[in-house]
Parts: sequence; structure tokens; C-alpha cells
Amino acid sequence: MSVPTVKALEFELGDGTIALPQSLLWLERSRTLVAADAHLAYEDVIGGALPLWSTAASVETLLRVARQREAAEIVFLGDVIHGSVMSEGAAGVVGEALSLLRTQCRVTLIAGNHEGRSRGAAVLGDTQEALERDGWTLVHGDRPSLAPRTIVGHLHPSLPLAAGASMPVFLAAPSLIVVPALTPYSSGLNVLSRACTNALRALGAANDMTVVASGHDRVFPFGSLGPLRALLASGTQLAQAFEGRVRQRGRR
Repeated sequence: MSVPTVKALEFELGDGTIALPQSLLWLERSRTLVAADAHLAYEDVIGGALPLWSTAASVETLLRVARQREAAEIVFLGDVIHGSVMSEGAAGVVGEALSLLRTQCRVTLIAGNHEGRSRGAAVLGDTQEALERDGWTLVHGDRPSLAPRTIVGHLHPSLPLAAGASMPVFLAAPSLIVVPALTPYSSGLNVLSRACTNALRALGAANDMTVVASGHDRVFPFGSLGPLRALLASGTQLAQAFEGRVRQRGRR
């Protein structure tokens, strides 16, 4: 079985929801740019003696895409920060980053599990538990939702490649879209794993979800999750199939 992979600048998941490179989702009708699991100030929260480079990189990406798309709003889909306890300097960096984004368009923050009981109030100010945009309910995904159509983050879905590498992916069905993590630190939850199957079942989804990998400047539609799992079970190396399809496409 071959993997139906084609490089594209974007991929419509359905009903005006568009998978973009760099793990961003675009809602066409409201012109909303959605980013999940940014985990800003990660380096400081874990106690690492590292500059907050990932915060600057994430904000640069968001600003660039928001300008290109003329976004009306940026929504952080929970886990905006890696934790609520951070140094004063790191809190200042996060505040300045969000202020910079707000010079471009409206910024709305949904709280996730990493915001904790405080919902990140000391660093983030006001956050929300859920939003309605374009007929979808946007929530983090760590708690059950009764909404008929939901966009979540939280799972950090990814496809395994070679040598321990992985690639963030969108998962999409008519009633559920899972947005990959924006943070560069997460290797993600393997979408071919039993753990992912169980997590998706808890959200009411199944194997018929569309898989779209999100690269630096392209997206790669992989078809349905069920056949991908069958491909792995057949002994085919996913990384080899992926790389072969990309090379084949590049020669055309």
C-alpha cells in the first residue's frame, strides 16, 4: 500500500478549516489563526539555564503568518505557558510577546492544564475556558466537551520518522480537529500508538480521521489514520515511504 502524500502550501480539512505549515490552523470565515500548546517560557519553567529562544521563535512565526493572512484574531488553544510558576524576567518576556502579537490583531487565550488552577492569571491575565468560532467550539482538550464540533490541542499528535525524529500532524474528522503543538520541544504523541487511539476514543473520534503532517513551509496529507496504522502493521517503514513520496514529488 502506498502513502498518498503530496506537498502543499496548505490543506483544507473541511468547512473552511485549513491546516497550515508550522502547526497552525486557519479558520477562514472569522480569519482566526489558531495555535495549540505553545508552552511559552518553557526553558525557564523547567529550570534550564537556557535563553527563552522558543518563545521568540513562536511569536515570530505567529506574527509572520498573521500578517500574511491579515488575521483578525490569534487564539492560543491552551497550554499558552509551560507553567504558572516562572521567574519575573520570564513573565516579562511572555507579557511582551503577547503585547507584540496584540499590535497585529486581537489575541485570545484559552487556558489548558499547564495553566493550573490559577489558569495562568498572574502571567497571562484573563483567559477563557472555551470559544465559539466558525461553528466550532475551541477548547484545550484536557477535559471532556459535549460540543457537537470541537477543535482541541493537548495531545501533541505526531508521526514517527527515522532516528527518533517525528513530525507534528493535524488529525481531522467532521466533528473533531486536533491541532499539533506549536512548541519545538515536544516530540509528540505517536498517532499510530495505542495511547493515541485511547485518547481519541475519549474525545469521540475513531480511525477515519484525516492525517496531515505540518512541516516548516509545507503540509503533507497522509490520508486516513486507519490505513496508516495498517501500513505500519504490514511492516512498511513509514519514514521510508514518506521520504520516497517527497523525493518522487520533487522530481516532477
